[in-house]
Amino acid sequence: MASILVCNDDGYDAPGILALAEAMRSLGAVQVTAPARNQSASGHKISLHQDLNYARRSIGAGIPALVVDGSPADCIALALLGLVAEQPDIVVSGINRGENMAQDLTYSGTVTAALEAAIGGVPAIAFSLANHTADSPADYRVAAQVALTIAGYALRQGLPPFTILNVNIPPAARVEDLRGIRLTRQGLRIYRDRLEAVAAGIARIGGEPPGANTDELGSDVWAVHRNYVSVTPVHLDMTAHRFLAPLEAWELRLP
Repeated sequence: MASILVCNDDGYDAPGILALAEAMRSLGAVQVTAPARNQSASGHKISLHQDLNYARRSIGAGIPALVVDGSPADCIALALLGLVAEQPDIVVSGINRGENMAQDLTYSGTVTAALEAAIGGVPAIAFSLANHTADSPADYRVAAQVALTIAGYALRQGLPPFTILNVNIPPAARVEDLRGIRLTRQGLRIYRDRLEAVAAGIARIGGEPPGANTDELGSDVWAVHRNYVSVTPVHLDMTAHRFLAPLEAWELRLP
């Protein structure tokens, strides 16, 4: 029986993590490690050389949960370093309220929890539902079914080292309403951030929700916009390999 560790960035009491954890019980023994409060857009923050408060609780029908006053990456790090009962065969992160596509990956605590697992040598998948108003476990039912299917494949087939799957799921009332699965690459977001308020040493970043290039064939944005489940393999090697040769032409030298 597989050992499955479930994480998220919306907090241990979010409906998406409950739906995901309950679905994963079909594959094996489930444990949860998650932030004590919402850590959306926390990125790959790790808390070194400082105390982290944690508590042992349970969610759903007695699923054990390690609740950490820290980031999603902190949750995974503590779990893999020994704070959970059994080392996982796979980490699943989510189900996030709202999609994580294109440049969102660098901001997303859901995705970076999976990346932290990959750093620790554990296969991992990040799941996100492209619905920002999902507020009950029932809203995540179809996404949880999709997650169960893809996690099952990953357990059987394995993943390469330092590689995760980033999965984005369109909203749907039934699995049959989805058009299928597409293997995709990261697309492009169009961010509309602006400085909303500046007063007495206080500033706030706001703006309209980001747009996207939905016509970029084969991208995650393209797929979800057309009602496909998007599965993007993401590697921790962030080297821009295609730029190495042009960069060599700079003939960089020390002064």
